[in-house]
Amino acid sequence: MSAAVGVTEHPSIGEVMEQTKEPLDILTIGETLVDFISVEQTDTLRNTFTFRKHLGGSPANIAVNIAKLGCRAAVISKTGIGAFGRFLKSEMQYHGVYTDYLVMDHRTHTSIIFVSSTTGTPDFEDFRQGDFLLSPNEVPEEAIERARVVHASTFALSREPCRSAVERAFGLAHEAGKIVSLDPNYSLRIWPDHKEAEQVIRNMYRYVNITKPSLDDARRIFGRGRVKNPAPEEYVELFHELGPETVVFTMGEDGILVSQNGKVHHVPARPVEVVDATGAGDSFWAGYLVALLDGNPPERCALFAREIVETKLTTIGPLPEEIDRGEIYARLDQLPEQEKEDVRAPQKPADKKEKKPSKES
Repeated sequence: MSAAVGVTEHPSIGEVMEQTKEPLDILTIGETLVDFISVEQTDTLRNTFTFRKHLGGSPANIAVNIAKLGCRAAVISKTGIGAFGRFLKSEMQYHGVYTDYLVMDHRTHTSIIFVSSTTGTPDFEDFRQGDFLLSPNEVPEEAIERARVVHASTFALSREPCRSAVERAFGLAHEAGKIVSLDPNYSLRIWPDHKEAEQVIRNMYRYVNITKPSLDDARRIFGRGRVKNPAPEEYVELFHELGPETVVFTMGEDGILVSQNGKVHHVPARPVEVVDATGAGDSFWAGYLVALLDGNPPERCALFAREIVETKLTTIGPLPEEIDRGEIYARLDQLPEQEKEDVRAPQKPADKKEKKPSKES
C-alpha cells in the first residue's frame, strides 16, 4: 500500500487486496503530478484563463492507459500527502492502477504543471516539488520482480534523487531479464543542461531494450551532434548505437519507423481529424507495450499503437474508460496486406559493446 512518511494511514479494502502481490504487466517509475489543462484551445499559455485538473505525468498516464487496455499496471512515484496527492492516488485506483509503491510524503508538495490544450505541441509551465524527490531506497526490489516491463521517461531523469531511483529500477530490471523501456522525451525547459542530459541519457540506455523517440525528441537530443540534418533512418541508427535493440521512431504525418535486428518497417500515418493531441505520446506507448506483451512482432505492435493514438487524437480528454483489445486486433487483421508488410531494405545492425538478448519474443 502507499507509503506515507511520518503519517499513519489505515489501509482501505482495495489496498489490502493489493497486498496479494499479483504479477504486474507494467511498472512505471517517475513523475505522478497534477496537470492543469486549459479549457481554451491554444498553443500558448499566455492565452489561457481557465484550467481543469487532471491526473498527469507520463508514467502515470501510461499506467492508466495500460489498465484501460486490460493489463495490470503499477507506479513507483512520490507525491505530497495533501489534496492533490490524494486526488492522484484516487484517480489511479479508480482506473485500476496498483498504488502499492506510491510514496506520499508529508514533507513535500505534489508537483503540478499547467498545460495548453492544443491540436499541436502543448505549451507548459511546471512547478516541481515531490516528483523528483523519489529516492533509490523507495524502489523496492520486490516491485521489479513482479513486473514484466519497467518503464520511465527522461523527465524523471532530469533531477536527483529521482534520477538515481530510476537507475536502480533499470539496473534491477536489466539484471532480472525484464523488458526495460525509456521515453527520450527530453525538454530543454525541464533540463537546461544539455551536456549533462546527454551523458545521463547515454548512461541509462545501457539498460534499455526499447525506446520510442519522436522526430522532435531526436532533434533535441542530437541537435548538437556529429551528424548534420540527419534523415530519420540516421536518427534511428543513432539511438541503436546507444543500446536499445528496438527503436520505434514516430514522425507525425510521415508515420512510424520500427527498427529491430537490422530490419526497418514503415507504418504510415492515416489522416484523422485531430481535436486534442495532449497525451498522444503516452497513448502510443501504452498501445505498443500492451501489444508487445500480447506476443506481437514490433511492426504489429506499432499498428496496434497507431489505433490507440488515433482514438486519443480524435477524443477530447483522456482515452475511453475501457478499450476492447480484441476489437482492435480484429481491425488490424482487416488491414491491406501491403500495409502490414511494408518493410524497407534491411539495415546493418549497430555495433554495440555489449549485446543484450531480446526480451520481445
